Amino acid sequence: MEIKHKILKKTAIHAILIFGAIIMIFPFVWMVLTAFKTVTESTSMNPFVFFPSEWRFDNFIAVIERNNFVILYFNTIAMMFWRVVSAVVFSAMAAYALARLNFPGRNIIFGLVLFQMMVPPQIFIIPQYLMVDFMGMRNTIFALVFPGIVSAFGTFLLRQFFLQLPKELEEAAIIDGANIGQIFIKIMFPLVRSGLIALGIFTALFAFKDLMWPLIINNHENAAVLSSALARIQAAYSVNYPQLMAASVLAIWPMLLVYLLFQRKFIEGISTSGGKL
Repeated sequence: MEIKHKILKKTAIHAILIFGAIIMIFPFVWMVLTAFKTVTESTSMNPFVFFPSEWRFDNFIAVIERNNFVILYFNTIAMMFWRVVSAVVFSAMAAYALARLNFPGRNIIFGLVLFQMMVPPQIFIIPQYLMVDFMGMRNTIFALVFPGIVSAFGTFLLRQFFLQLPKELEEAAIIDGANIGQIFIKIMFPLVRSGLIALGIFTALFAFKDLMWPLIINNHENAAVLSSALARIQAAYSVNYPQLMAASVLAIWPMLLVYLLFQRKFIEGISTSGGKL
């Protein structure tokens, strides 16, 4: 009787998980199917058309001809790469200082980091825009990377990892004659690899989804990224759903490919972000 109860419980849990997975994946499947339909099929309700009567690539060709996806891919990848590098390097240095070093005002500085995490990021858009405009760097890759050079979230996350490392590691290194820079680079930095992976994943996802900042700071088509280009495509193809969905498929496949290739690292980084090293 107890075995049957466990089997029923396990079956019910799996059924709920499968149902939830279907709900989450359905919009993605619908997007792909709509990209191959005609406008009539995409808007038809009677009869309702789920699969296209003919798999057409006209929508993809039309979108590619009107939008330079090579430049969009390059700008998006460059923005993600430099944001990840900047967040990992600078957040790690700030987190190590706040977690392991004693200096005047350390708690005040950490409080400011927490304050930045608690307020909406839109508050910083105007001062960031003015700073980039003052430097004359609008419509550049630097302008896209600028808000992510230092990450308050990354500083907080990596600080938790540094706090878990035993103090004996630093004491042994000091006895061997290592200075603060050598301790950080050769000992402490490699030991928080799980946190660095998690931060890199989150930073890449946040950068890929960022819409408001690229729309504001880069208004030239050669400086656009995929998210801002999709917003402009939506305005142009507001009724032509197949072409809009084709553009969405072209925009999402690089991130999907990255996830499929580094799925294990994604899961490892997120699962260990709670503290396990």
